[in-house]
Amino acid sequence: MTSTIKNVAVAGATGNLGPAILDQLLKGGFKVTVLTRQGSTHKFPDNVDVKVVDYDSLDSLTDALERQDAVVSTLAGAALTTQLPLIQAAIKAGVERFIPSEFGSDTSNTKAAQLPVFKDKVVVQDVLKKEAAAGHLTYTIINNGPFFDWGLAVGWLANAKEKTISLHDGGNRTFSATTLPAVGQAVVSVLKHPKETKNKVVRIQSVALTLKKLSEIAQRATGTPWQEQVVSVDDQISEAFAELQKENPDPNVFIINFINASIFGDGYGSHFKTNDNEFLGIKELSEADIESLIKAHAQ
Repeated sequence: MTSTIKNVAVAGATGNLGPAILDQLLKGGFKVTVLTRQGSTHKFPDNVDVKVVDYDSLDSLTDALERQDAVVSTLAGAALTTQLPLIQAAIKAGVERFIPSEFGSDTSNTKAAQLPVFKDKVVVQDVLKKEAAAGHLTYTIINNGPFFDWGLAVGWLANAKEKTISLHDGGNRTFSATTLPAVGQAVVSVLKHPKETKNKVVRIQSVALTLKKLSEIAQRATGTPWQEQVVSVDDQISEAFAELQKENPDPNVFIINFINASIFGDGYGSHFKTNDNEFLGIKELSEADIESLIKAHAQ
């Protein structure tokens, strides 16, 4: 195994998470190559090498990954299985480390892994474990819970503009969540410590709190009462499975409901009581920090 990772390829460097990881990799001193599809109009920083790839072509992917030490994937949704040929291309190109598109709920938790929304992530994990056991490459899985700053920005964790919050099963279960920049920082730390993070699952958090606590902080931050709505996790799971039975199921129903269950439900491992914050250099937010975030989105 290489002692130092210098060249990093990022697949899916757009969306919500990709830019945050790209920013931290550049700040961390890595030479970054972004893999992008034909026709993409996304603009990347001048100090990033952009390679157009065909994700259906093993040769195209392999050529793009030549001389890369690591691959970081933030491919999401229907593109998750695109990671399978990407893994094979990484092996063929001699890439050392593969960080798959996890960056969310703890899919090493048996109950969470059984949710249909995580099926493709589990498939990718199984392939990585098999290839790592054969000595073909190494991997690191990063679990960070929901994106805390994004969840506030879009009004999902708490809607600061409308002063509303959903309390899943009453909102008394503690869950871990992480800001987008902190996820990027964790990626950098993993790549700077390849030996210590080899073939491991690492867990990070910027906060660990209940929805009731978040509501309390939010009301203090805005100086106004909020409307709290109690919703049932079991009802959301039932609704999600019912939606999947339809001819054209709505992802906005089944995906969101299953993800809500994995974060706010009982027994899904969403509170990282033991985490890798200290080793990876991730700092937790204070209540004052949380208040500031909420105030920023209440404008």
